[in-house]
Amino acid sequence: MTDDRELEEIKRKRLMDLQNQAAANQAMQDREEVQKRTADKERQDVVKRFVTPEAYERLTNVKLVRPDVVENVENQVIMLAQSGRLNRLITDAEVKSLLARLSEKRETKIERR
Repeated sequence: MTDDRELEEIKRKRLMDLQNQAAANQAMQDREEVQKRTADKERQDVVKRFVTPEAYERLTNVKLVRPDVVENVENQVIMLAQSGRLNRLITDAEVKSLLARLSEKRETKIERR
């Protein structure tokens, strides 16, 4: 009887430990998600400040299809803004040009001998 009671107590403690650990993991994931959303929002605010509304709309549309390319364009805009080299808004045509340049596919040529 005592062994059964001890075994049940060990099981109960282990279950509580697992539940506490799961709750802590979930809380940490929630905090990370909030931090990520905040960082994304700040990033979008910076980009929005330095591009025309048409250019920003183009970036949001392209982001649905090619998020990696848009992220590169945003990085360039942010770097230019932080270095103080942007003294005007980036136009839609300039964004188009950047997108075209960054989305060019590199051709791999395989030559058999």
